[in-house]
Amino acid sequence: MNKNDLIAEVAEQTGLSKTDATTAVESVFDQVTKTLQGGDEVRIVGFGTFSVSQRAASEGRNPRTGEKIQIPASKQPKFKAGKGLKDAVNS
Repeated sequence: MNKNDLIAEVAEQTGLSKTDATTAVESVFDQVTKTLQGGDEVRIVGFGTFSVSQRAASEGRNPRTGEKIQIPASKQPKFKAGKGLKDAVNS
């Protein structure tokens, strides 16, 4: 399922127009992104938790030349599935 498929499903299940469903889905994505940018986590009970973790700087290699390169530290978004989602997938 891609984003357009998700919007179509939301529109069908809620009776919203595709324009309104697009606005709703985009709003949810935007709010999750803004919250993660602020350093907080987003918990959706029964679904899961979105959070940000720190990845330390490391040293890697260019696969073509074998030259060592420095990989800078970065923040990585993470998702941990909640019990309700895990149970739904495993049933």
